[in-house]
Amino acid sequence: MTDGPELRVVREDEGPRLPKAALWLRAGARLVDVLIAWVLYKSTGPAGIVIALLYTVFADGFLQGQSPGKKLFGVKVVYLPTRSGARHRDSMVRNAPFGLVLILSMMPELGLIAFIAGLVVIGGIEAAKCVRDPDGVRLGDLWAQTQVTDGKVTTGAQQRAVPRVEEEARAPARFTQLTPRTLERDVETNR
Repeated sequence: MTDGPELRVVREDEGPRLPKAALWLRAGARLVDVLIAWVLYKSTGPAGIVIALLYTVFADGFLQGQSPGKKLFGVKVVYLPTRSGARHRDSMVRNAPFGLVLILSMMPELGLIAFIAGLVVIGGIEAAKCVRDPDGVRLGDLWAQTQVTDGKVTTGAQQRAVPRVEEEARAPARFTQLTPRTLERDVETNR
């Protein structure tokens, strides 16, 4: 192996800030994703609510940080420590509040009322946090360490170097320095 620059995880306070996605683009993307979830709910019979829940929770990890709605509207979910597209795990954590709203709809006898109440309360809190934050970060984004950015600008921006061992890159506390020797060892152990 040749000696090259060491790769490391980028801390949140390093480097330039990512461009915030316009709120109307985010709202349009969410509307498309809600419509897709609704179609899945209606078309898959008794398992429809579970399929819609899974789509809602995991959709942002489908296309390297873009759900179909986000792809259509040109926004992207970025995992901030590595500045790469969100994975399914990141999508699950950031969309957990919306998953909770769908779980509330499964309550016997109170399903519709619980769904509407959850949507008003959780959706209101998330929207208020998103509007007030200078980077457009909502609670789900704080939990998952993600941000919704303008996908066109993020795609054109130079990505920071991240190691090939993706799992270690996602654990900043364990991953501090990568040398050619440790990279070689990690590649050997992952074969």
